[in-house]
Amino acid sequence: MADTVFHRTQLAERMAQGVMASAVGSAAASGLFLAAPRRTGKSTFVREDLRPALQNRGATVLYVDLWANKKADPGAVIVGAVRAELARHEGVVARLARSAGMEKVTVGGVAFSLDRVGLGKEISLSAALAALSDETRQPIVLLIDEAQHAIATEGGYDALFALKAARDELNSSAHHGLRIVATGSNRDKLAMLRNSKDQAFFGAPLVAFPPLDADYIQWFCKGVGLAGPLDPDAVTKLFERAGHRPEILGAAADSIRFDFNIGPADAAAAFAQAVDEQIEEADLQTLRVIQALTPLQSAVLRVLAREGEKYAPFEAGTMERYRAMLSALAPGEAMVPEVSNVQAALGALQDKSLVWKEKRGVYSLEESMTAELMRRHGLLDVAA
Repeated sequence: MADTVFHRTQLAERMAQGVMASAVGSAAASGLFLAAPRRTGKSTFVREDLRPALQNRGATVLYVDLWANKKADPGAVIVGAVRAELARHEGVVARLARSAGMEKVTVGGVAFSLDRVGLGKEISLSAALAALSDETRQPIVLLIDEAQHAIATEGGYDALFALKAARDELNSSAHHGLRIVATGSNRDKLAMLRNSKDQAFFGAPLVAFPPLDADYIQWFCKGVGLAGPLDPDAVTKLFERAGHRPEILGAAADSIRFDFNIGPADAAAAFAQAVDEQIEEADLQTLRVIQALTPLQSAVLRVLAREGEKYAPFEAGTMERYRAMLSALAPGEAMVPEVSNVQAALGALQDKSLVWKEKRGVYSLEESMTAELMRRHGLLDVAA
């Protein structure tokens, strides 16, 4: 059966080499941060290509997706991944049992539990990962997908600083090394993990994850299996219009694959039309949510989208921009923006998955592409 995953082996090898580097001046030991819009293939790459490339270089690789369960605290998710890896190594469990004062894994019918490992527990993440490193005699690489969610909760913050402590300990000569690779769908949010000195990974390199390229287009066109061939040059332009999101191409192909009225000569045109329809439908879902906002919520969202990383939600100048935007959107609106109702509006925008909040009160768009979508549809053109 044909492989339904497009592999970026060369990129994975180059990245794995950089992550594992221990050369003088290498920043790899600080961590690596990869930014790219959501649904552009980075999670697939991390799971299907980077993880095996790192394993082939002799690393023990742990993978954590902080987006998989949005209700779970990111700190608990990270701790759970470490515990799951520990459970696979009986020797590590025995080491940890001894460090907890238990000579054996089971003493007097009471089994050592990995619940003892974690944030604020008697066995820290640093100690647990050091025991894993010593037992396997391998470097450990922790892959954290959608890592920006870690700074949305107290537990997530604590986990990042616990990992920093573990990184510093394991990268000493006593152990075999710990590398952190973090991905994020919003560059501004991801940068918050490493831009300031009070962050756990201050100074770690932040790089743009390369979008899928011509090799992917060739692979897609060859294996898509429609009634007639697709021109890679034409599909490249469609892919760019789709924001380099492979799911748009896949959904377009699925929508016409079983239309038996489409002949070989019509396949390319039908596919192009289907891509445009998928883009429109994807945009429409977000636009429906935006168009259902209250006037104040809409004003707050538009000001945030305009200002980007400069957005200061409660400053006097921002409050004045809310007022001007609200007046332009709803001239008869009696509500006056104040800290309390703006705060409530931001909370409602979070509930609608339009806005994201960092634990310390920094706000950002949930999806980096939302601002461009709003601009494209004239929602940011309102005079304010």
